[in-house]
Amino acid sequence: MAEHSYGESGWAGTGDGRRLHYMTRGEGETTVVFASGMGLSRSVWGLVQPLVAARTRAVVYDRAGTGRSDDDPEPLTLGRMAADLDALLRALGDGPFVLVGHSWGGPLVRAAAAAEPDRVRGLVLVDPTDERCELYFARAARRRFALTRRLVAAMARTGLYRPMAARPGMVQPPDVAAEHRAEDFTVRAARTMAAELKCLLEDLGPLRAEPPSLGDLPVTVISGTAPARFDRGVRAAVTDAHRRTADALPNGRLVPAQASGHLVMFTEPELIAAEALRLVYTAARVEAEASRR
Repeated sequence: MAEHSYGESGWAGTGDGRRLHYMTRGEGETTVVFASGMGLSRSVWGLVQPLVAARTRAVVYDRAGTGRSDDDPEPLTLGRMAADLDALLRALGDGPFVLVGHSWGGPLVRAAAAAEPDRVRGLVLVDPTDERCELYFARAARRRFALTRRLVAAMARTGLYRPMAARPGMVQPPDVAAEHRAEDFTVRAARTMAAELKCLLEDLGPLRAEPPSLGDLPVTVISGTAPARFDRGVRAAVTDAHRRTADALPNGRLVPAQASGHLVMFTEPELIAAEALRLVYTAARVEAEASRR
């Protein structure tokens, strides 16, 4: 049997008896871990993870309620999901780690890094959900999010969700694309997305009031800057928030993804891989210099 594009499967236990599924490929002292966007499984990194795994260990995983991981009966708050990511990192070893998060996975990896910064060498935030974007706090956004929760659930029940939403991910390797199509657009996946979206609205305010402290940790913010047909105003507001976030971080770096909108991992995967590996190599160089002193 041919090796899966993501390598081999493993399981990490949580403190309350649930299991998180992950897949790992490659070898190296630093492990790069990928966190997907809202309601999505591991199966969105098929163009990125193999590129990173050619140079170091690279891990994708399913959050609770997605892919092959167990459901979580508790609300899917940012803190709850960060605790699950912590359980995964502990199962993977002592690190060090570079964490890559797309969309709502961006705040997630920030929270996990702030909880135990000594094991993390850098973050790559891929078109992240950004609390500096005022549009998220507008009344219209709450109405739009509520409508999205209802529509996604209804489309999943009728079978419309899969053909409409799966198309961008079909550019991935066939094995990853097949699992993406099979697992990420089911009624269960829609239910998980709705649960995460509900908690996003509750978590954004506290996140803005008290952002996770990252110290001088290197952080790359990759921002999709390609103008969109139907959300030019939203895209401009999001990219402006990304710029301000990168500027506010002591060791922040803004990288425009000029050929991309939100789904950078499908349109410019090499850019994400290059930034993750840059942090891996930087960490290795710094640690080598420190060991010689």
